[in-house]
Amino acid sequence: MRRLRFDGWIAGIGTTSGARVVLGHWPRSPWGPFSDVMVEEAGGRRLLLAPTADTADFVAGTYVFDEVRIVPVEVRIADRRHWTVTAPPFHVRFTTGRRSLPGLALRAVPGRLATRPGWIALWDRPARLLLGARTHGSARAGRHQWYGARDLHPVTSAAVTYDGESLGALAPVEPPVRFGTGSTPRLPSLVRITTTVTVERDRSTTGAAS
Repeated sequence: MRRLRFDGWIAGIGTTSGARVVLGHWPRSPWGPFSDVMVEEAGGRRLLLAPTADTADFVAGTYVFDEVRIVPVEVRIADRRHWTVTAPPFHVRFTTGRRSLPGLALRAVPGRLATRPGWIALWDRPARLLLGARTHGSARAGRHQWYGARDLHPVTSAAVTYDGESLGALAPVEPPVRFGTGSTPRLPSLVRITTTVTVERDRSTTGAAS
């Protein structure tokens, strides 16, 4: 197996319209810096917005979508708390609050330990019970994903629009998104994370992950 590592942030946001949005922002990845957006609409349609064919191919080869679009994905961060994401036709603005108790606990774990598969597997059940999120699992094409969470901040406000139309106020990420192994906490959150994807060596690894 070959291991591919993605270091950055995942934000999970729910809306009162029923749409749920997951942002992956990866300053470090096998394909350089990039961001991607996964959206599950209220009716259940799953959409991937990715910036290049390579990143789209890899994400769509790892998760499950009904539609994939290659669009410019731009992320701007101000004062570490105010995020603006543009991925046409979606536009997302959100603000994070002070580190929560789970965030304090995650920050206390040494980085090298937090990304080890054995440690990640140990925390899978507690994470499901306390946060509603998984820490690892099998993916498509014989892949396996390990989510090494390093920090967590609550999302305190958000505005999500589609073609300029609001998708409603901030809400829990419920029901859980159905992209595959990927999941986010029930409460809207920004998670500092290192994601490791193991890929069978005889399969194509063109693209990227979220």
